[in-house]
This record gives sequence, structure tokens and C-alpha cells, in this order.
Amino acid sequence: MTVLLAVDVGNTNTVLGVFRDGALAAHWRIQTVAERTSDEYAVLLKTLLDLEGIPWRAVDAGIISSVVPPTLFGLQKFFKAYCGGSALVVGPGIKTGMPILYENPREVGADRIVNAVAAYEDVRGGCIVVDFGTATTWDVVTPKGEYLGGVIAPGIQISAEALYEHAAKLPRVELARPGKVIARNTVSSMQAGIVYGYAGMVDALVERIRGEVDFTARCIATGGLAPLIAKETKTIEATDDLLTLKGLKILYQRNADSRSER
Repeated sequence: MTVLLAVDVGNTNTVLGVFRDGALAAHWRIQTVAERTSDEYAVLLKTLLDLEGIPWRAVDAGIISSVVPPTLFGLQKFFKAYCGGSALVVGPGIKTGMPILYENPREVGADRIVNAVAAYEDVRGGCIVVDFGTATTWDVVTPKGEYLGGVIAPGIQISAEALYEHAAKLPRVELARPGKVIARNTVSSMQAGIVYGYAGMVDALVERIRGEVDFTARCIATGGLAPLIAKETKTIEATDDLLTLKGLKILYQRNADSRSER
């Protein structure tokens, strides 16, 4: 029985998931720390696995998607020391099964490819993935399963922090739905601008994307803030917080299968 540890390292958070024979057994979200050592990963993972009743030494395979390159050293050292060998890293040379139509394919973030693979596997047709992370991204996949390109905008949390840091009288606010667009206090006014403003931006960009392509594209949202924003939009048709982990499992399997065929 293969026990796979999938790790998606984002600029702000790292999402980890354990798959047993292809089924997601547990998942966690932790803060990304670029300088975290292999031993720190070991202590952290042992604690998390113990909480879920998963044997510590059961993990025997790994795959990593990272947009923070310094994290790879500690993670790979962890896998070598505690999991019997290096983890597969999403990047150039990996078998994705998805042609990348970007002018320079190496510029596409690993997480964006992983999300695109997972969404296409689910939809089996044209799709748009909106990922609410440190940056908000829109990734477009053709009906043939090709990564066509996308859009990058500042993330919701970045925008909220920018207001707090650069406007002397504006406070730091909770990212929550205020109830009304026309707010009558400062906190609710900021929440309305952030939540409804981002919902409007999502709809506008999805509509523009659909206007540029000659195929129907289903829109799927992922990321920690997806549930908050998606319900305020007209264009997002489904949300999947675990899309990236599912994509990592798919990519691991595709590469494991290709190795076994040699």
C-alpha cells in the first residue's frame, strides 16, 4: 500500500495531504517558512500524523509543488531522511500530460499547472481555474487539455494589508462578508470593497476570458478564500479547496506509471 505525502508550498501557506491507495486520508494547512529544516518538518509531520492516527513511518512516497524555491532543500532532506528517498518535484522534466502553450513554459508556477491538471481531469473539457492565494490567478485549459495561459492579480489578503499599511486611518479588518454594499462604518466599508470588489473582478475577468476563446469553459475556484468570494460571484460554478492536492496525486501517479513502464 502506497502512502503518498503531497506538499503544495505557497508564498503564505503550505498545504499537505496524505493519500492512502489514492484516497485522501488527511490534510493540513500550515504557515510557509522558507528556512524550515528537515528535522522541523519531521517533528511537525509526526505530530499531525499522530493526530489523525496515521503511522509515522507509513509515508513512503512524496511529491512537492513549490513557488518558494528555498523550501525545497529542507523538504527533500526530510523525504530522504524519513521517507526512504527523494520526493518528485513538479517542474521541468516532469510528465504532466498537459501541453503548456505559454510563450516560456518555465515561467508558469508549479501550482498553476497542478490546478489545471486536476481541473481538466474533473471537467474533461474547457475550464477556468480561479485560485485565491497570495496572488489571485485565472488559468485557462482548452477542451484538448492544453494549458492556454491566464491572468495574475494581487491577492485579497495583499490588497487588504496594503490598505492598512498605506492609509493612516484605516484599520486591519477581518476578511468577511459585510452584508451590504453600502456600508455605514469604516470596517464594513472596507469589507464591502474587498469582498464585493474581488467578486466583481472575478466575474469581469472570467467573462473577458470566455469572450476570447471559442469554447465553453467551466469555472472552478480553489484556495483558502474561495468559499468567501465564490458565493458572491455569477461566474464561478464550483469550488474545490483540495484541487491542488488532487492534482499532485494525479501527477505522482502519471510519473509512477511512466517509470514502471520502462
